[in-house]
Amino acid sequence: MTPRRILLADADAFFVAVARLADPEGAGRAPLLIVGGRPNSRGVVCSASYETRAYGVRSAMPIAQALRLCPDALCVPVPRAACTTTSRAIGAVLQRFTPVVQAASIDEWYLDLSGTEALYAPETFEQTAQRIRATVHHETGIWLSLGGGTSKLIAKLAAEQAKPRAGIGGNGVHIIPEGDEATFMRGRALAEIPGVGPKLQAKLASLGLAQVPDLLAVDPQTLTRWLGARPAAWLRERCLGRHEAPVEGRAPAKQVSRETTFDRDIADPRAIATTLRSLAARVASELRADRLTARTITVKVKDADFTTRLASTTVADPVESDRAIADLAVTLFARLRRARTVPSRLIGVACGGLVPRPDAEQLGLFAPPAPRSAPRGETAASAVPAERPEDRAVSRAVDRVRERFGNKAIRYGV
Repeated sequence: MTPRRILLADADAFFVAVARLADPEGAGRAPLLIVGGRPNSRGVVCSASYETRAYGVRSAMPIAQALRLCPDALCVPVPRAACTTTSRAIGAVLQRFTPVVQAASIDEWYLDLSGTEALYAPETFEQTAQRIRATVHHETGIWLSLGGGTSKLIAKLAAEQAKPRAGIGGNGVHIIPEGDEATFMRGRALAEIPGVGPKLQAKLASLGLAQVPDLLAVDPQTLTRWLGARPAAWLRERCLGRHEAPVEGRAPAKQVSRETTFDRDIADPRAIATTLRSLAARVASELRADRLTARTITVKVKDADFTTRLASTTVADPVESDRAIADLAVTLFARLRRARTVPSRLIGVACGGLVPRPDAEQLGLFAPPAPRSAPRGETAASAVPAERPEDRAVSRAVDRVRERFGNKAIRYGV
């Protein structure tokens, strides 16, 4: 049986790289760079440049703490729209090499190249991976680290060895040949294995197990007594380099959402509504990019005392336009504010109940007024008007302008 050829493509310091591409004169010139928020904000580090990580800065660390460790670092917000666009561009390049691409996250993709040996001959698996890496960089400006092997597990761990950072010194591609899986795994710590979380790590450490050889030295019966039958069998298989999960396209998204944490608590409802409309426009743009529409709109508010509250509404006809989604979101926010009038720390909007967008409609010069849809729990008299063909046409026109001239080329007034 021909062995599988699996790659894991991991974008190197993805958010840092995109921030530098989006702002070449600012972030692009800063070797010490933190992506996640402005100085004095209450955000957390999303990513940091390799030079900044040398100071101890890590993802999910509060911005204030990161700046204490590296006071000379430049802090910038996450360029979310650019990240989404760049991620899709990378995925499109990868799909030219194999149709079996699974997006594991915004900056990671599994590729199954099994059966492509004749197609890419006389290239070796490593040469094909190097060509994929060079092509993605040429077309998107992003460098990938690619790990390869006979399973997703081996590919994932090999990608870590491919990273061109201090202490690893990889060249961007690391392939584990068939038959070398067990040898490769013997050089790994148990904490490196995907799925071995903090609780299991603590349990293993209490048993004196830190490295893969430590666990393999324990007989299966004893390991079962220590961990239980299923965890013991699962972990032993991983330590032997065995993982049969297929590479498969990601299931359709169930929800698209965006949220932001304010630098200070906001009490002005108009200021909050302005931010909410901006978030709604970004969510709506993502829906249209994926040719989706939404039936359910949800607004999330985190109050100054950290209380989190949600309000949702479902409309009869799915929506996709900035105007319709923003109006529904603002109405939901007003409902939350009536229930509790306090300053807000965070605001967010999500679209669920996603369905494929119907065929494009022709916009008539004298289109009749659209019927009104009542959100769940409201009467028709208080309902937000249903989305009109004009709304969809305007939003799609804005998308085309931004695609050509950039995200800041056109903005909505208040």
